[in-house]
Amino acid sequence: MNCEELRDYYEMYALGVADEPERGEIRAHLNRGCEVCMGGVKRAIEIAAMLGGTAQAAAPSAKLRRRILASVGFEQNSFGWAPFWAAATLLCLVAAVYFSGRERQFAEDTRRLEDQLRVQTTELTHLNEAFAILNGPDTTVTSFGEKQPAKGKLFANRSGVLLIASNLPALPSGMALEMWVIPKGAKPVAAGMFRPDANGTAMHIVHRTMAPGDIVAVTVENEAGADQPTSTPIIAAPTS
Repeated sequence: MNCEELRDYYEMYALGVADEPERGEIRAHLNRGCEVCMGGVKRAIEIAAMLGGTAQAAAPSAKLRRRILASVGFEQNSFGWAPFWAAATLLCLVAAVYFSGRERQFAEDTRRLEDQLRVQTTELTHLNEAFAILNGPDTTVTSFGEKQPAKGKLFANRSGVLLIASNLPALPSGMALEMWVIPKGAKPVAAGMFRPDANGTAMHIVHRTMAPGDIVAVTVENEAGADQPTSTPIIAAPTS
């Protein structure tokens, strides 16, 4: 089912009363990061939480209770309300347990949606920064990979450096890649940590003004980072 077909079921999903196949379809959309369904369910959860928080419990008046009991032939006596209140108390307990569970589910779904939105926002910011460097009028391009396994390009201008690399090694647990900028005749300067994806590709951006001849290097380091390189660079390329 597409997002348009699922739109009318967001509120029921948020309340936990959506039937199959709509409930499974919405969950599948959420699991693959569908922005339309994520936004719709998030709004539905917020509305449900708001209504649940503002609704006040309504207690029937004594007169109304007597009329209801009289309509079903109930004779009130000094002990007549005991079974009724016992049942009402049990119902309230069941409702409290149910809605407490639903509230926790709402909170978990909201946190998960917020985390996904946060990740997507970060990725979008990185893409915008990358496009700014790629499209800069003064951007220079340097290719690397002739004498090293990792291959890719460096794009550099006044606003920073964009590294796009492939054929990067798989990293053991606790390790990451660290970029270094090495000015001519000076010590390497740490320029951020990053990790390749499952295919061995990565994109990393450094906002630093580069001088012609500055070298960009990448080494494998402890994920906490290092002050100076501790391993042989897997990438080393000068900027144009």
